[in-house]
Amino acid sequence: MFNLAERNLRLFFRDKSTVFFSLLAVIIIIGLYVLFLGDTIAQDMTEINDARFLMDSWIMGGLLAVTSVTTTLGAFGTMVEDRAKGNAKDFYASPLKRYQIAGGYVISSFMVGIIMCVITFVLAEIYIVANGGELLPLLGILKVFGLILLSVLSSSAMVFFLVSFFSSTNAFATASTVIGTLIGFLTGIYIPIGNLPDAVQLVVKIFPVTHSGVLFRQVFMSEPLETAFGDLPANIGSSFREELGIILKFGDQTFQAGGHILVLVGVTVIFFGLAVWNISRKKS
Repeated sequence: MFNLAERNLRLFFRDKSTVFFSLLAVIIIIGLYVLFLGDTIAQDMTEINDARFLMDSWIMGGLLAVTSVTTTLGAFGTMVEDRAKGNAKDFYASPLKRYQIAGGYVISSFMVGIIMCVITFVLAEIYIVANGGELLPLLGILKVFGLILLSVLSSSAMVFFLVSFFSSTNAFATASTVIGTLIGFLTGIYIPIGNLPDAVQLVVKIFPVTHSGVLFRQVFMSEPLETAFGDLPANIGSSFREELGIILKFGDQTFQAGGHILVLVGVTVIFFGLAVWNISRKKS
């Protein structure tokens, strides 16, 4: 199982185009933010202290949630390619059990997600500091690493289930393009959650990756939020948090950090179970 995972890791990082396209959504988000969104949003918040630091932290928190999805999706492309080329039949004919074969793909996808998210986190911190912000304190860094593990795990489970239906590289490429296009909207990056219609807001709020984004943003924005809204009335800060998806509210109830974590853990268990069932019922 671990040998298969190592083989998948080598194949992923050897193919530079696969690595690039797994990060394409992230590159697009950064490009849009650097060229348009960052300055525009910051200019609309001139009355807030360190507005650029605040918004840089907001975008980078959401970016890590997106990275956890797109990179694991790219890594699972190896599984689809093996099916398309018939390599999967060779694996099934080997002494390996089906769960070991599935485990090899899952482990490699999980490792790819961790590696790429850590790299994204380092680059995000460099970007924030370069624009006049501050590095996260040690406790914040440790929290981010913990959230990366949880976010990548839940994203791997969802992507694993999705990819278990594909045996064609063309279908997989189409699905990857659609997901890469929608992920910025579904995590409230392109358009803040509070600016969306109520029905769309509900869809965004129940999307599991949104919960990852919320947790990342709460860690990244802890200090800049205190600086920006420390001297302002509490209701202003609360409205800002809700509008930008730093907190999620269902009715009058605010979802707490423990609730977001439970959602991600539940998603991991459910989708891994569904993916294993879907693969086990197939003959090839």
